[in-house]
Amino acid sequence: MAQQHLDRLTAVDASFLHQETAVSHMHVGAITIFEGPPPSYEEICQALRGRLHLVPRYRQKLAEPPLGTGRPLWVDDPDFNLEYHVRQTALPDPGSEEQLFNLASRVFSQQLDRSKPLWELWAVEGLADDRFALISKTHHALIDGIAGVDLATVLFDIEPVPKAVDHSGVTWTPEREPGGVELLAAGARDIVLAGLDVAGRAARALTRPERTIGAAVEAAEGLGEVLWAGLNPAPATPLNVEIGPHRRLVGARCRLTDFRLVKSTFGTTVNDVVLAAVTGALRDWLQSRGARTEGLELRALVPVSIRGQDERGAGTLGNRIAAMRGPLPVYIDDPLTRLRTVKDGMDGLKESKQAVGAEVLAGVERFAPPTILAQASRLNFSTRLFNLIVTNVPGPQFPLYAYGRELLEIFPVAFLPRDHALAIAIMSYNGAVNFGLLGDLDALPDIDAIAERITAHVDELVAVARETAPEPELSV
Repeated sequence: MAQQHLDRLTAVDASFLHQETAVSHMHVGAITIFEGPPPSYEEICQALRGRLHLVPRYRQKLAEPPLGTGRPLWVDDPDFNLEYHVRQTALPDPGSEEQLFNLASRVFSQQLDRSKPLWELWAVEGLADDRFALISKTHHALIDGIAGVDLATVLFDIEPVPKAVDHSGVTWTPEREPGGVELLAAGARDIVLAGLDVAGRAARALTRPERTIGAAVEAAEGLGEVLWAGLNPAPATPLNVEIGPHRRLVGARCRLTDFRLVKSTFGTTVNDVVLAAVTGALRDWLQSRGARTEGLELRALVPVSIRGQDERGAGTLGNRIAAMRGPLPVYIDDPLTRLRTVKDGMDGLKESKQAVGAEVLAGVERFAPPTILAQASRLNFSTRLFNLIVTNVPGPQFPLYAYGRELLEIFPVAFLPRDHALAIAIMSYNGAVNFGLLGDLDALPDIDAIAERITAHVDELVAVARETAPEPELSV
């Protein structure tokens, strides 16, 4: 469905607004590094202005309906100013990657202004080796990781010469900003439509009782699994402490061929290998902090997209995600045993109904008033249930371009929920797998050590795979 003026936020999107605090920012983004020379500020703005009509949400802001009659709505911002959202800066000499990541850390330490469209784009010049960077920052209520890959088709090209875009020269005219009466009417309308949807489902259930009973049983089982998980909180660790508003961002680089070698050798998935490497790194870090790892199993919140193939496209922004709590067995020292244990745990989750239960909760929230929604969203996304977020997004395995320059690398950036000092985002692109580690500045001053150990544990698994299945000798 195309993005429209007066669209209502989905229940999941609204939950990210409810859970945002002064120290827990709900924006996500990426550091993207390009070959130089950098485009001018005017060139960047002109290219974006010619494509923003493909993503109308980027010119819309939040509107709260009066009297708590429903979730917030997206409305056209009559004061939209592209130059406010696009910022330009430069690194001092020598223009190192450490300086770039420190700048990004400061950018992600600041909340987005809710009175304006919820995004920023920073153009960074002066990066060493004739490169420049773009730092993108978007509120999680606007977009999720899987949809973000699709959105890149709007911002990026698959060839150095930018493609022609239909209607790029048409002047944008915002809809009139709604008043209180209109917002109240929109809220009442949505309540009626939601009631009709419930009635329609009930009518369909009467015509297909067998399918309805099966779905109800599955939903009840899934909801039970989510509630049971809530009664079994994640273990207390040095990762789960009170955090502040300031962030530290670091990156780690790996090769997709290494993950595929381990995957094919041991019959796992690439995501299993990612989680096993993260587990090994966290085991090392915990031990360096003097924490005991015997019998300790951390839980990672692993977002799973439930967006169907027919929903993927720039016109269907918004979150269609469910969250599963994957096991990270930091008690295991042997890398192969650790990988197999992660695989078994993730296979068990896929066979369970956790994702179904999360979607049932999201369905309940769609019909809930905002006050109830705020509590339900906390149940669905309870920070007691996991130790950290680990999100892995597959990206395109071919080069992308912007402004005629090749995109060299992507480092994704997640967010820190309350009392969580670390979040890890992973994205594959053009043969690389890059990790973006976001930490609380005060609680995790040694975040670099975790990044270094992730690459070390990937190398360790690759070495085991090569010993198990050595490469065939080349004939002379």
